Amino acid sequence: QVQLVESGGGLVQAGGSLRLSCAASGRTFSTYTMGWFRQAPGKEREFVASINWTGGSTYYTDSVKGRFTISRDNAKNTVYLQMNSLKAEDTAVYYCAATIRGSVFATSRSAYNFWGQGTQVTVSS
Repeated sequence: QVQLVESGGGLVQAGGSLRLSCAASGRTFSTYTMGWFRQAPGKEREFVASINWTGGSTYYTDSVKGRFTISRDNAKNTVYLQMNSLKAEDTAVYYCAATIRGSVFATSRSAYNFWGQGTQVTVSS
């Protein structure tokens, strides 16, 4: 079992930056592929980015490529999402997730086994 707790959300102006963190419990964190998803009001939860267990492979949805960077520190049981050049359309609740068997290219919600409670990101235009 893995428990995930996100932090770092908030209100930022368009063009600004935020860094989200996801702290995980459990000794097996370093073996999981980790992902970030987001859900805007009235929309489905969508994949944002993922990172494999070593941190050597990452994958992004097209709309955030070149602006967001996912990383992890297995010694700290933490995964990060650095978000730069934020846009109003990035406004959403951001969720951290872990998958036991999914690859870094797993983008569907069903591939992920554990979820955090989410952190709100609001970008004002």
